[in-house]
Amino acid sequence: MLSTDEPTAVSVTSEFAFELRVCQWAERAWEPTDESTVLVARQLGTKYRRWDTVIIECDPDGLRERAEFGAEAFDSDLLHVLQHAPSDWTYYRDALPDPGYPWRYVRESIHEAADRDALDTRKRSNRIEIRRKRPYPDWLRRVVAIENKPDLTASAARNLVPQLERDIALSLADEVWVATAATDERVEPILLADLPAAAGVLTVDPESGTAEALWQPRSLSVDDPGTRILDRPDDDHSAARFEYVEQDWKRERRLALAERAYERGWRAYADTMRPDCRHFQLRADETGAYPYCAAKECVPTAAECRGACPSYEPEPPVWRSMGWPLDGGPGKEIKRLLARRRRRQRPGLSE
Repeated sequence: MLSTDEPTAVSVTSEFAFELRVCQWAERAWEPTDESTVLVARQLGTKYRRWDTVIIECDPDGLRERAEFGAEAFDSDLLHVLQHAPSDWTYYRDALPDPGYPWRYVRESIHEAADRDALDTRKRSNRIEIRRKRPYPDWLRRVVAIENKPDLTASAARNLVPQLERDIALSLADEVWVATAATDERVEPILLADLPAAAGVLTVDPESGTAEALWQPRSLSVDDPGTRILDRPDDDHSAARFEYVEQDWKRERRLALAERAYERGWRAYADTMRPDCRHFQLRADETGAYPYCAAKECVPTAAECRGACPSYEPEPPVWRSMGWPLDGGPGKEIKRLLARRRRRQRPGLSE
C-alpha cells in the first residue's frame, strides 16, 4: 500500500535507492532535444553492457501506434518479422530478408507473432504465408544511457572510465552520462575525475529529487559503424583488441532495447522483491514513490528484500481476503499500482 502517514524523508544509502531517484527525475524533468515523449527504464543493455538508467526518446505518434501491439516487448527475431511483414499475403521466405540464421527459427517467430495477434498467417500449398495486421511504427528517436555512481570515489572513477570509453566507442546510445550525488563542495569531485570528454556529467540531489547538468555530452554517431573494445591492457606496450560492428546490428539492438524499456520501465523492482511481506511499503515524497522496509527503516535492495531476510514476515491471511472475490493483500495491490503508473507513461495502452 502507499503510505504517507509517517515521515517520508529517507536518506539514500544504496546505489539502488539513488537509481530510483534518477529514474523519477528523468521521467519528470528530462528535456528531449525535440518534441519527443520520454520513457525511462533501468538495468537494461546487451550481453556486453548493462546500463543503470536508460531514457528512450520517442516519436509521440509512433509511440501511440506502438501501443496497438500490446505492452509486451518484441525481441529482435520478432522485430525482424514485424518490420518486413507485407501488406498482402506472401510466402514468408519471399517477404522476409535472409535472417542469417536457420529459417525454422523464423517460422517459430511467425507463429509467436500470430499468437500475439500481431500478424496474420495461413497455409496454402503447404507453404506458410503471412500478412501484417498493421505497420510496425518508427517510434524510436534517441537512446540516452546513464551510469549511476552516487559516491564517486577515486577508485570508482578509475573503474568507470573503461566502461564509458567502451560505450563511446560502440556508440549504441546517442548520449552517455554519469550521474552522481551532489555535494556541498565548491567544485564537484566528479569534475576532477579523468572521465572521457564525450560523457556528460549529472549531479543529483536525492533529497529534493532535482538534478543539474555540469557537463554536456557529445552526441554519438549511432548511424555509423561502431567499435567494440574487447580488451584494453593496462600497460603501455600491449595492443588493444577490438572489432567493428555494423550499422544494422546497432539499429536492431537499439530497437530491441527500446522494446524492453517499453515493457519493463523502471518500476518493475517489485517483481524481484517481496511486497507480500508485512513490512514492505510504498512511501511517497516530493520525488515520487519508492519501496520502503518498515523493519529495517530503509529503502531495501532486491538482495535484501527476499524470503531469506530475517525480518521477512508473510502478510496475515486476513489481509489477502479484503477484496472480492480474493484480490490478494497489500503486496498484490502494490504491484497493480506500479503497473498502472507504468502504463500511464505509454499512451494508447488500455488500463
